[in-house]
Amino acid sequence: MRTLLALGLAAGLAAAGLVATENTAGAAAQAALPAGTQFYKDSNSQVARWVAANPGDSRQPVISRRIASQPQGIWFANYSPATVTSDVRAVTAAAASAGQVPVLAVYEIPNRDCGGASAGGAPDLASYDAWVRNFAAGLGGGQSVIILEPDSVSLTTCLSAQAQSDRFASLSRAGAAIHAAAPNAKVYMDGGHSAWNSASEQASRLRSAGILTNADGFFTNVSNFNATGNEVSYAKNVLAALGNPANLHAVVDTSRNGNGPASGGAWCDPSGRAIGTYPTTSTGDPAIDAFLWVKPPGEADGCAGPAGTFLPDVAYQLASAAASDPTTSGGTTTGGTSTGGSTTSGGTTTGGATSGGTTTSGGTTTGGATSGGTTTSGGTGGTGGSGCKVTYTPQTWTGGFTVNVTVADTGSTAVNGWKLGFTLPSGQTVTSAWNATVSPNSGAVTASGLSYNAQIPAGGSQSFGFQGTFSGSYAQPTAFTLNGSVCSVS
Repeated sequence: MRTLLALGLAAGLAAAGLVATENTAGAAAQAALPAGTQFYKDSNSQVARWVAANPGDSRQPVISRRIASQPQGIWFANYSPATVTSDVRAVTAAAASAGQVPVLAVYEIPNRDCGGASAGGAPDLASYDAWVRNFAAGLGGGQSVIILEPDSVSLTTCLSAQAQSDRFASLSRAGAAIHAAAPNAKVYMDGGHSAWNSASEQASRLRSAGILTNADGFFTNVSNFNATGNEVSYAKNVLAALGNPANLHAVVDTSRNGNGPASGGAWCDPSGRAIGTYPTTSTGDPAIDAFLWVKPPGEADGCAGPAGTFLPDVAYQLASAAASDPTTSGGTTTGGTSTGGSTTSGGTTTGGATSGGTTTSGGTTTGGATSGGTTTSGGTGGTGGSGCKVTYTPQTWTGGFTVNVTVADTGSTAVNGWKLGFTLPSGQTVTSAWNATVSPNSGAVTASGLSYNAQIPAGGSQSFGFQGTFSGSYAQPTAFTLNGSVCSVS
């Protein structure tokens, strides 16, 4: 909900030409991360495991080249006080052995995501403080980049004024604990993104969270899609509002912003997105320490699958839409800022997204890899099916919903170029879809397979999903046809 409010405000201001700009003169002059820093590539990441396990999959080469080859954030989102120190140490030791710098996302603040798709966290702030100290104990003396609690500063609508103050005090203690245990760690706090809070408001919150004394800067665009140029400008405005302290810089998450935000501001696993600038410290701006892939591309926000679950179809869409394969120089990925699939230093966005949390602790992913709409079984041949079964699974909230749909071919021949027809109840409108195109966006609609999942083998199935809005009471379709054949529904 906070995304819809932020997007509505940002879109309205942009349409009216009232988006304010702030003075960016005097930005920080010296980066906190050395040029050429090589970030750690985790061989146990979900995408790395999927690539290794699926050498014959047609999507594997592009996912391998453009995603699995890149260093990505390792998320610590499981409340495991007894093992977190050893979990962190396993990552930092492996990174040090490889001569690389790990990017670790701390995601355990109580009341995380205000109870949204990535809900969870420590039971209370005292427990959180102790957990962070245990986390910090595993960092060691090497360099590390700490992404401290995405959404924690930007998203406070579910907190009372006192609860917000208590959270900010705890974040300040967390930064201090990390620096005390690991002097070479760089701590970045939650800077939100360019279509959320104003730069002055975000700076005020960051100041209350102790950024001036207990952090090295802030991050923007985590799990988001805003254009890099907009994020850089926004980050520099936040720095200016903080007084441009020489010790503070910013990092930007570019993992999924190659095509900018989705139409209408869809934020939860929207289709048509692309990976952005590959991770690098060569940002071209001394105020920006790095472009990072904090949110691992292909891991769900919570709509296409459970938050943090790796979906190869989503990864393939992001990777195949990229402008190019990565290039390397001395082991460090380099390149320009990618916006809309091309290299640019600017751009305009009025949309935004929220952080879809990733659920990994110490490199051990809690979500499992799913088929994400891939073929599950069967053979080839045929152009139609004599039987089909549809499983329609909705999740709803006030005024909105997502649906996961599985279409099974129960006939004896494969269905090539599958099209599923159904009628959305009155008041429902589709805003985005994945693993299929859905057209039109209301009334009698047709979901059509994409190039990589256009066939449903006999005895097999394909899955897709979509997000939408509704008015009145929610209802779901009761009749479906697959290429003209009536399907049973479960």
